[in-house]
Amino acid sequence: MSAHCQLTGRAPAFGNTISHSHRRTSRRFDPNIQRKRYWLPSENRYVRLRLSARAIKTVDTIGIEAAVARIRARGERV
Repeated sequence: MSAHCQLTGRAPAFGNTISHSHRRTSRRFDPNIQRKRYWLPSENRYVRLRLSARAIKTVDTIGIEAAVARIRARGERV
């Protein structure tokens, strides 16, 4: 899945665009996904993660070690 956050699991949401005449057409709300590289001291290597902007702030709060533990608990490979 392309627009998918590894930490929070956030994925695209779907809805409608409503024009001035009130016609509805399908649209997609993508999360703000960024590729970010972190140094993982316990493994002595860098890890590259696909995170939403909200998840980047979460990593800043809880730390990269705890974030990687959460990602692995969800069953994703890091």
